[in-house]
Amino acid sequence: QVQLQESGPGLVKPSQTLSLTCTVSGASITTTYYFWNWIRQPPGKGLEWMGVIRYDGTTYYSPSLKSLPSISRDTSKNQFSLQLSSVTPEDTAVYYCAGGRGNWPRYDYWGQGTQVTVSS
Repeated sequence: QVQLQESGPGLVKPSQTLSLTCTVSGASITTTYYFWNWIRQPPGKGLEWMGVIRYDGTTYYSPSLKSLPSISRDTSKNQFSLQLSSVTPEDTAVYYCAGGRGNWPRYDYWGQGTQVTVSS
């Protein structure tokens, strides 16, 4: 019943900004104790947690990332978004949005993922 869907360009040039949006249906992103995350999987590697926006709008990010992402939300559209500036080819990955009441990696809901390639 609850569905998450990623959207955004599949190709980004180096030094530009990667922007993705996750549209949530069947559940409200403002529901108390719900957390909404961005995760990515580079080719040949495991899942990497990037960051989260909580039900109250608070954000937290992975300290392991070379470039700090920015997560925001539009509650009127029940969407949350990811921005990653100054990308390099190392940022090429399948990007997922996921969330619900669970903690990493036990999320209740997952998007299908979207491929983003950073190349000139």
